[in-house]
Amino acid sequence: MGLARGLGILGLVCTALYAYPRTSVLGAILLTGYLGGTVATHLPRWQPSFQSHAFGIYLGIMLWGGLYLRDDRLRAVIPYRR
Repeated sequence: MGLARGLGILGLVCTALYAYPRTSVLGAILLTGYLGGTVATHLPRWQPSFQSHAFGIYLGIMLWGGLYLRDDRLRAVIPYRR
């Protein structure tokens, strides 16, 4: 129970860093690592559906997509051109 509480607090701290505009890039990096850990812990179980593995991946893509749309600094580093 203590480990689950610690992971929950860590997730909330990373999400708070992501929500605050000055530390949003740091929060996105930390949340990407956090979600990568969730994907890595589900892989050895060989679950038949890929959806349980892909949830963390989809959430990470949405996380960086939202940051890309709201942060001019990130758009300057990774410009979108046709």
